[in-house]
Amino acid sequence: MPRWSKLLYAPYERQLAAKLPQDRLPRHVGVMLDGNRRWARANGGTTQDGHQAGADNISPLLEWCEDAGVEVVTLWLLSTDNLTRPATELTPLLAIIESTVGGLAADGRWRLHPVGALDLLPTQTALRLKEAADATSGIDGLLVNVAVGYGGRREITDAVRSMLQEHAARGTTIEELAEDLDVEHIAEHLYTKGQPDPDLVIRTSGEQRLGGFLLWQSAHSEFYFCEAFWPDFRRVDFLRALRAYAERERRYGG
Repeated sequence: MPRWSKLLYAPYERQLAAKLPQDRLPRHVGVMLDGNRRWARANGGTTQDGHQAGADNISPLLEWCEDAGVEVVTLWLLSTDNLTRPATELTPLLAIIESTVGGLAADGRWRLHPVGALDLLPTQTALRLKEAADATSGIDGLLVNVAVGYGGRREITDAVRSMLQEHAARGTTIEELAEDLDVEHIAEHLYTKGQPDPDLVIRTSGEQRLGGFLLWQSAHSEFYFCEAFWPDFRRVDFLRALRAYAERERRYGG
């Protein structure tokens, strides 16, 4: 953003932030960081340039979330579908993700928690995610779910598989499990178990679909779709999303 534009937006941002009702802000925000490749094409760069520009915008987002009192952020960095992309694109993207997550861990400000099918990832990538989680496990701050190799259908499948294995180990029969099964049994085996469900889900780049993001957890979430590509997503866009969320009357049942 040009300096003159920042100067113009600064008073507006302060006004937006000051008017946000603190008792109506989300605890958990999910963000679909979409539009990196289209941003790169629009700016004459490579796909790798777009992914790097998107990665560079993550730390500012986490700072905005901290300032707003958000407790949990889930960042969708790579879907299971993306794992099928050509190696010429996937390998540099994984390297950017590893570097970004390592940098967030080194900052020592946020507690990182990988969510996704780590067994589908290259060994090195999975190891870097686990190392970041271990290095930040004692931090009492913003919890950041790093969704890499993530797909909502895969998460639910993994949760059901884990639940069945747990009950099999206890000697529970299929008939007994079917009799007692409820939604909480599955929720206890999700990647985000023990966390509040997302109150607000933001998707950038103008796309208005979930694409499998937090399918189970977002049943009662509010959604905010922003036209800006992710690398261009600014604090003012984030504040507008919070304002839209605060203005809605949430209907949990229908």
